Amino acid sequence: MSGGQTGVDRFALDWAIRNNISHGGWCPKGRRSEDGLIPIHYDLKESASTGYKSRTRKNVRDAHGTLLLTPTRELTGGTLLTRNIAQNNYLSHLLHLCPGDKWHGQIKSFISQYSIEILNVAGPRESSLPPDFDQFVYAVLNETLGKDKKY
Repeated sequence: MSGGQTGVDRFALDWAIRNNISHGGWCPKGRRSEDGLIPIHYDLKESASTGYKSRTRKNVRDAHGTLLLTPTRELTGGTLLTRNIAQNNYLSHLLHLCPGDKWHGQIKSFISQYSIEILNVAGPRESSLPPDFDQFVYAVLNETLGKDKKY
């Protein structure tokens, strides 16, 4: 699940769709995002608020764990908000991975250890990501479920 923002959220949703894995999540009222309206083919529910905080809180609350995927350890904006909500409000399980980490195996262990069936995937919006960051997101998710599709 994710909130449907450009960047990591949509990379995760696109990956789920391509791999025939059910997806969902909460998005702001009016399907608002950085690039306009979140396309309807993403199966997201609109929260009552047009703000991002409400949908972020609901996505953390409704998942068994949250996976943050970022280009660096520094968190800002909505990604920082997601981490803070996961750590402080819902005692959700949280894993934060960056390309420079020794991340191989961590995601499978995280999912197994906490019996995660619904995973909230979050990270920066596309305008703040380096080129080809989608490949990192896809690689992590491919390892998670043993998929090996190339994009």
